[in-house]
Amino acid sequence: MTESAIAAPPLRLAPSAFARLGPRFFTALAPAPLPAPYWVGRSAALAREMGIDPDWLGSDDALQAFGGNALLPGSAPLASVYSGHQFGVWAGQLGDGRALLLGETPGGLEVQLKGSGLTPYSRMADGRAVLRSSIREFLVSEAMQALSIPTTRALCVVGSDLPVRRETVETAAVVTRVAPSFIRFGHFEHFSHSGQHAELKALADHVIERFYPACRAAADPYAALLGQVTERTARLLAQWQAVGFMHGVMNTDNMSILGLTIDYGPFQFMDGFDPGHVCNHSDSSGRYAFDQQPAVAHWNLCALGQALLPLIGGRERAIAAIEPFADLYGDALAARMAAKLGFARATPAVGALADALLALLARERTDYPIFWRRLARQMAGTGGEPVRDLFVDRAAWDAWLLQYQELIGHDPSGHSPDLMLKTNPAIVLRNHLAEQAIARAKLKDFGLLQDLLGALERPFDEHPAHPDWAGFPPDWASHIQISCSS
Repeated sequence: MTESAIAAPPLRLAPSAFARLGPRFFTALAPAPLPAPYWVGRSAALAREMGIDPDWLGSDDALQAFGGNALLPGSAPLASVYSGHQFGVWAGQLGDGRALLLGETPGGLEVQLKGSGLTPYSRMADGRAVLRSSIREFLVSEAMQALSIPTTRALCVVGSDLPVRRETVETAAVVTRVAPSFIRFGHFEHFSHSGQHAELKALADHVIERFYPACRAAADPYAALLGQVTERTARLLAQWQAVGFMHGVMNTDNMSILGLTIDYGPFQFMDGFDPGHVCNHSDSSGRYAFDQQPAVAHWNLCALGQALLPLIGGRERAIAAIEPFADLYGDALAARMAAKLGFARATPAVGALADALLALLARERTDYPIFWRRLARQMAGTGGEPVRDLFVDRAAWDAWLLQYQELIGHDPSGHSPDLMLKTNPAIVLRNHLAEQAIARAKLKDFGLLQDLLGALERPFDEHPAHPDWAGFPPDWASHIQISCSS
């Protein structure tokens, strides 16, 4: 596997800045070849943003590179080591067990293959990803980007008929992920818990220099770093909760130091609104239920703070850096819920109205995306089916709606139906939509996947050609089980 196998593609990489941290941080190795690769899906939107020639992205050269069969010019592939808490329990050393960081683009984006074979950190696993999980990550990465939720991105998916055993025998795939950095809370935990404090400092200095340069001027740069990560994480969680997104496995090794949504596995967008819903059937204790996500994020930040203690000038400073989380999250969520209701500003009255609405939705298990979109269309006067039909207790809905109308009447200029249409998506990647694309892809039919991707890239538009994509989930959707292998 050599660079000469590829004829001058427009995408040229350089060794990642992360590689300059030294061999204690990673193992250099090449990806394992993927036999008889074929294209599953490609994101033309991300390719344009990266300056990649779309013709090249569809070429056999690109197919071989993103399948792990040839190296892009400038690649210096590596698997990084990290540790972490999994389901609240210290798991010790982990690492990139099926991912390789190829390098970074001239614009500073890291390019990573997921599913590219065994690494020293694979433990008892096979280093591969399956078609099912790769399609889910590909679609949701670009869907979250279109919703303006911080996320890693997905450039393409390459499939193969290579058998891979999970709960059943499936086929292999490799997804190409893109992000400014794939550094996790678990990277810091690894070097702190192993007593490698020089490496811990080098890692923190790298992150500050590259992503949080304002922290350098702080009296305690490492406490300032923790404070910035706290702020980004709080805002991310507010966005998840507002849109009804569940990550499913918020271990510390799945938390991005940049406040990105990372490592999509058993994720789900809410169907009927259930605050206690657990989307990951591996999560028997419900640790990562929807309504627990903010608290888990705070717990994970405390774990990061503990890891940074050797660098921070005292435990009190670490506590002070994390303490604003609740207020930051609360303010960010209040602003997002106000916007969903059409108010440009969050006020106590708007907050009380939103809380009452969520309680009503929870009692009725009202379909969360459909409710918000119908309400937006009703307020904008663009037609659609009545919101009232979504409720069994119509008197309760009528009472809430009266309060809403009265609040709007106090300041009509402060309410914008257009804001509602731009805040409440018509389409999100529900589990059943992903399952339908996966089922077709298993038959080597990728048309639905690409059409669905196109709709998810424009989530606030109506898609009259596919009304079912914005409709109620079919009965069988409630039986979909998503686990940590998903």
